[in-house]
Amino acid sequence: MKKIQFYLKSIKVFLLTGLLLVSCTEILEEQPRSIFEPGFFQTQEGILGGITSMYAHLRYIYGQAYYYNTTLTGTDEATYAQSADQNFLVMDLSGQGDIDPNNSRADALWGAAFSNINTANGVIEFAADAEVSDALVAEARFFRAFDYFLLVQTFGGVPLDLGSGELAFNIEPSRTSVRNTVPEVYTRGIFPDMLQAIEDLPATPRLTGTATKTLARLYLAKAYLTYAWWLENPNNIPTYPETPREDPDGNTAQWYYQEAYNIAMEAINDPGPFSLQETFYDVNLAQNDRNSELLLYADHTEDSEFYNGASLVWGNGAAPENFAGWMMTWNYTVLRSSSSASEWAGNIESVRREAIQATGRPWTRMAPPIGVITNTFADKTNDSRYDGTFTTVYRANTDRTPVISGPMYNANLIEVQPGDAILTFLDDEPDQAIDYPSPSSLGGNIGAGILPGRSDFVISPSGISRIVHPGLWKLGPYRTDSGTGLGEPNAGSTRPFNIAKLSELYFIAAEAAVQGATGPMSARELINVIRARAGVWRWDNNGNTEKIEDNSAEMVAATPAEIDINYILAERSREYYGEGYRWYDLIRTQKWEELAGTYQIGGMSYSDRTPQTITRTIQPFHYLRPIPQSQIDAMTGDRTTYQNPGY
Repeated sequence: MKKIQFYLKSIKVFLLTGLLLVSCTEILEEQPRSIFEPGFFQTQEGILGGITSMYAHLRYIYGQAYYYNTTLTGTDEATYAQSADQNFLVMDLSGQGDIDPNNSRADALWGAAFSNINTANGVIEFAADAEVSDALVAEARFFRAFDYFLLVQTFGGVPLDLGSGELAFNIEPSRTSVRNTVPEVYTRGIFPDMLQAIEDLPATPRLTGTATKTLARLYLAKAYLTYAWWLENPNNIPTYPETPREDPDGNTAQWYYQEAYNIAMEAINDPGPFSLQETFYDVNLAQNDRNSELLLYADHTEDSEFYNGASLVWGNGAAPENFAGWMMTWNYTVLRSSSSASEWAGNIESVRREAIQATGRPWTRMAPPIGVITNTFADKTNDSRYDGTFTTVYRANTDRTPVISGPMYNANLIEVQPGDAILTFLDDEPDQAIDYPSPSSLGGNIGAGILPGRSDFVISPSGISRIVHPGLWKLGPYRTDSGTGLGEPNAGSTRPFNIAKLSELYFIAAEAAVQGATGPMSARELINVIRARAGVWRWDNNGNTEKIEDNSAEMVAATPAEIDINYILAERSREYYGEGYRWYDLIRTQKWEELAGTYQIGGMSYSDRTPQTITRTIQPFHYLRPIPQSQIDAMTGDRTTYQNPGY
């Protein structure tokens, strides 16, 4: 199959057309508005251009680090780190400021999604005139439902009418808007489009990375599951616009749980060309990007700045760059080793910034709480997912051009070579007491510890802080054009940002089963498919060595006989940690405060390794993000009732 090409530069303006009061003055000045007339969609070229833009719009959401922050910071997966600015501080809900309509970076979703929805409206409305296939139109239906699903989870009820009628293409910017209710968005927007997409999409993508039946089934099943939770509302979380928790078609929450299970099982039993990777390591290995498990991703390339949509040598930290991976990367480049074997000189920058998956560009904006290491990933022996998620060993790269020559000595003044460990985050608390020397420069310049006989500095789980913590390996960069040098670590990642995986179908079906759905596989059986795979090793990532080991039996045996929603959520975190799933998982199940209300982490300085217990104030109204202030400001008429309560 051909690899899909995103003609980003040429369609960027088209992607951001003025429709639902998005701030778009500069965009409209850049491009004649005649291209947005219905006539544009009455040609095959126009239809294809519109559909191509739908894939490109994913880059403005996925890999966009500020939106990424809203999906993780404040959950049990992430808190703010030492260099966090207000965008990250407020999302933690721990006394560092309040989320409001100006600082909530869910605005990145609002603008990109509605622009794309209008493009989809145009394709769907005028496709018959262009004489294109139903399968091609189904891609637009998928993306319209996809965007509405993101919006309704994030903001509550949102408008189906962008100014020209419900689900109709709009030419002129509209300064008035009425929000539909949550049930209306699901039953009149998301569900019909996804059902039609399943009917018309091919089993095999028309190009590598385009929408398929399996992808649409995953999102329909997930939408059914999410709506079922919304109907059930176990913790009485308010919705907006206010509406009874009743389905217009009279279906119950249990009906939707069962449908979520059924649709997920259809996709599991008939996945088309997709399949689970044999090991968890292979799912996120950069050399294996766009593998058979991936159903959707926001694509990038190192071959062309034009098609990458961003510079290949420098990143400014703005969409459409893929720069989410920088956020949980701490400043490992301050690590130092010594040129002297007799006394600590601390004068060799032994781990330099490099465009490899283990390192990349450090921004230190987000950090994992200690509980992620000690609780979520408690089993680091059988379960390969901790090793396949984090960078826990930082290795000397002094042999990369420009070469740093001469002998190099590290902890205990033991000589080390390029490729040797300079710093290790220990899996568990060691039996021996760690010596944390003072001043911090004696600990590799970062206040790390020393254990007898070891040449690497060490930090135990209890020593994880907002300034020093394991990095997020799975989102790290990868380049094939670095040669013998350090490459281009300051550029945005040229890897795709993964959005949807075949593996999630097992989680959706299992969650529905926990909520009462019945079928051929139990929740435990479904989860054990994923857990068995997690027990298979072929490579010790942080040990940097081959590891052929199958702990599937141990993983399956350790699964509780009866699993509950908390166990499902813990497994989801082990599988998808740091990928932007978590806030949606916690608000869907209404477990946010229970699972993320408190956390532990060390402080802001290298010497501050004492875990602090932090309490978050998570209010019911926080289950919805605020409508962006730019949207409110652009409206005429009564704007007070448009904003979500509490903001």
